[in-house]
Amino acid sequence: MKELVETIARALVDHPESVVVTETQEEDHIRLSLHVAPEDMGKVIGRQGRIAKAIRAVVKAASTRTGTHVEVDIED
Repeated sequence: MKELVETIARALVDHPESVVVTETQEEDHIRLSLHVAPEDMGKVIGRQGRIAKAIRAVVKAASTRTGTHVEVDIED
């Protein structure tokens, strides 16, 4: 899942070298934290959060195939 989020985010931003995804295993789910440059936050979130929702939907669809629950947090 980490590679999926990195690939999507790098395609969206102006500074792909600043994209970092950290994966944290918690009790019953995995938390992915997406870090981007501050000037790229708008491109990753999108108008009214549409792009962020789309990223989360793609990750959710991919995670159901593996049977895990994955949460995506977007941070600068």
